[in-house]
Amino acid sequence: MQPFGVIVEAEEVAVLDFVLCDVRWYLDGRSGREAYEAGHIPGAVFVDLDADVTASPSAGSGRHPLPPAGDFADALGALGIGPDDTVVAYDDSGGMSAGRLVWMLRVLGQEAALLDGGLQAWDGPIESGSTTRPAVDCPVRPWPDGAFATIDEVARDTQRRGSSSTPGARRGSAERPSRSTHGQGMSPGPATPRSPPTSTRAASGLPTTSGTTTRRSASRMPS
Repeated sequence: MQPFGVIVEAEEVAVLDFVLCDVRWYLDGRSGREAYEAGHIPGAVFVDLDADVTASPSAGSGRHPLPPAGDFADALGALGIGPDDTVVAYDDSGGMSAGRLVWMLRVLGQEAALLDGGLQAWDGPIESGSTTRPAVDCPVRPWPDGAFATIDEVARDTQRRGSSSTPGARRGSAERPSRSTHGQGMSPGPATPRSPPTSTRAASGLPTTSGTTTRRSASRMPS
């Protein structure tokens, strides 16, 4: 049971020992990593949506299928995130990409939340360059079967909703992420948290960084 909700406010973050993750990703092809290196909340590590929390896309599994559990464990370990770490994630697109990481961790029972308001709400210093944490061993935790709907369940629910005009028909399996029959084509759906994260003060003990820190201003922030 997580000691806080899926959305974390500044005053909550200020008293937590957490790993801050920048999960910026853009549909228009801009580089999230370049945006991160141009300016991010001090101490945040960059999590690559395509490389760290997504398996290779395919026609059968979609553009951003969930990775095998072992691959996700390896990615977390390389990022310096262990199973006992609390994670607070943010992006600058309403939680679209950061929410995926939060959902993936929470479905495995790990404490994780979105930073309320995202990068736009941060009014503290901004740091350029990159932050790294020492790699750790992260155990493989299988994706829980009860958290996913099968392709057949989604198809049946879609048919049912298509033939029903009753408000609130989107219930049951539609509220769970779907998984392909191959076992890897899983992608988070409505279970992803609904709102972006807020500004916070950087907690003490954040990892060593390389780069510079500046006060935030509108002209300094990456678009």
